[in-house]
Amino acid sequence: MSSYIPNTNADRRRMLDMLGLDSVEELFEVIPADKRFPLLDLPRPLSEMEVRKLLGSLAERNADLDHHPCFLGAGAYRHFVPAAVDHIIARGEFYTAYTPYQPEASQGTLTSIYEFQTMICDLMGMDVANASMYDGATALAEAGLMAARVTRRDGLVVSSTLHPRYGQVLRTYTQGMGMEIRQVGHGDDGAVDLGQTTQLLDASTAALMVQYPNFLGCLEDVLALSELASSVGALLVVCVDPLALGLLRPPGELGADIAVGEGQPLGNPVSYGGPYVGLIACRQRYLRQMPGRLVGMARDAQGRRGFVLTLQPREQHIRREKATSNICTNEALVALAVTTYLALMGKQGLRQVAELCYHKAHYAAEKIAALPGYERLLGQFFKEFVIRTPVPPVEVNVSLWEQGIIGGYELGRDYPELDDCLLFCVTEMNSREEIDLLVNALGEVGRER
Repeated sequence: MSSYIPNTNADRRRMLDMLGLDSVEELFEVIPADKRFPLLDLPRPLSEMEVRKLLGSLAERNADLDHHPCFLGAGAYRHFVPAAVDHIIARGEFYTAYTPYQPEASQGTLTSIYEFQTMICDLMGMDVANASMYDGATALAEAGLMAARVTRRDGLVVSSTLHPRYGQVLRTYTQGMGMEIRQVGHGDDGAVDLGQTTQLLDASTAALMVQYPNFLGCLEDVLALSELASSVGALLVVCVDPLALGLLRPPGELGADIAVGEGQPLGNPVSYGGPYVGLIACRQRYLRQMPGRLVGMARDAQGRRGFVLTLQPREQHIRREKATSNICTNEALVALAVTTYLALMGKQGLRQVAELCYHKAHYAAEKIAALPGYERLLGQFFKEFVIRTPVPPVEVNVSLWEQGIIGGYELGRDYPELDDCLLFCVTEMNSREEIDLLVNALGEVGRER
């Protein structure tokens, strides 16, 4: 063991002398002898080939999305990831790189981050984006703090159809800061109740915060919400599904002041909840209140193009009281996956994926709603939709799993008024055969009732 410890024999001797001990073994005498070196009933040692075979067999016991049709979304989505994405991010110069503390010497990393920022601006219809956040939830929370700094107000009006976990993170971020969070409900169509929004917005409101499409899968009237927010001098923060922007108008065109989102759908697989990457973009006039870091393009003394960290408003770089955030790093590797995915797909590819999600989801919703005892609720949607079930949702999911199908999200966990409903998600990865299998399985559950 001493081969792996940098202390010399002389170092160890000095430490033992200081402790008044003769040997390292004396350090462990407080541990009962039978516990100090227990007999381990280990199997025989295995060769590398045998270990690979064993671990492979153990892995096959996991229920993964390559072997089971999945209709569960609620913030984590299964989309196709081109092989080139994994190839690029696995390259040593990217995979092992960390935050560049001598940034101008890391031109490759800065170039990739600059491209990421540029693509997110194009996707969101915004002027500036930063070098990524931890995830969508923290991006939303940072946007709330950012809006408070810009407006010098302390009130946030938050849609009830915002992702429930995002709302929890927002409350965690703002607790102890004297900020008031007011929640606005949704109407019969699943979108934000405009009348209630008007009543809640006032001169103390820093931002109106909504999701598009929202957690229930429904599309919001973002233009109308923008007008309501601006009428009281508040900002509009829109949390988006970035893949949906291949088909829907970007938030920047709909009057949003700050746009945030989760980048997982863009080239990152569903993997036990992470790693994710947060997106945040805003209007140019709010640039200096943006958290994290921003990479910019410059010219050197010879006129050659280069990249620099233009803004670093985090506490590691400036005085803590002047920092806009305590964000300590970024998700640069996952952001590189997003960048690679967007570069490979292009505008047409992204639109095609979004259209596939839209049409497949509507096909599934129509088929399920036609089953006896099932009913689709709420209004227009993108790739997620709400279904009222004839039996408790948990029983539906158990029955689906017995047939090898991963069902929908049980909305009663977060919305008591929808405790008899499931939120189903359909993406381009769900074939027609899988959708028909789901419909038939749901039909059997209904007949059993």
